[in-house]
Amino acid sequence: MPDIQSDDVQSRLAAVLARIRATEATSHRPAGSAQLIAVSKTFGVDEIRPVIAAGQRRFGENRVQEAQAKWPLLRAETADIELHLIGPLQSNKAKEAVALFDAIHTVDRDKIAGALAAEIQKQGRAPKLFVQVNTGLEPQKAGIAPREAAAFVERCRAVHGLAIDGLMCIPPADEAAGPHFALLAKLAAEIGVSELSMGMSGDFETAIAFGATYVRVGGAIFGSRPPLVTAAVPEAPEEPTAG
Repeated sequence: MPDIQSDDVQSRLAAVLARIRATEATSHRPAGSAQLIAVSKTFGVDEIRPVIAAGQRRFGENRVQEAQAKWPLLRAETADIELHLIGPLQSNKAKEAVALFDAIHTVDRDKIAGALAAEIQKQGRAPKLFVQVNTGLEPQKAGIAPREAAAFVERCRAVHGLAIDGLMCIPPADEAAGPHFALLAKLAAEIGVSELSMGMSGDFETAIAFGATYVRVGGAIFGSRPPLVTAAVPEAPEEPTAG
């Protein structure tokens, strides 16, 4: 694992936060309207602790199993952590996801919606929920097609009894991100949700300009990302990074 120095983390985190606040100002948005999710996937507890010590409390993970291995300990040390699932969710992990995460950004099919609804009722927890939209219609990427997003959100509400808070997207890596962020913002306005999870290390300022309320930033805070090492069977095929 990389040696993440506290001073380096503090300076990188401060720089990202300064860029977020500057973009809010130039976009005529209130300070604090875009919240930072520090993407800690593939980093262990020793790499995450300096980021927590630097003041960050909101983190994003791609895999339920990986998050289970490190966040119970980190939360025992720091009680006010807010944990976001930003990677694909399998229905058989819904129980663990509802128990562990404060927000789930990747609701994208009825099977997941039904499984989450059952666990939310059973556990009495209500994580914030986002529908992932595949704005680029990429076959290798999760997410509902834009033309189906409104109907899917309505089914989540009417059939599954879920409160959908927002939409999430990961634009194609080889395309300008702005049109995808604009599309997601348009869909959110039409559907009637206020939260937008969009923007990563390379494009979060563009996302904020288009109305992002959560930006998912990993590399700009943690530095180079180590490879994922796990002895378990992967929960789902690895997708393009969400941070």
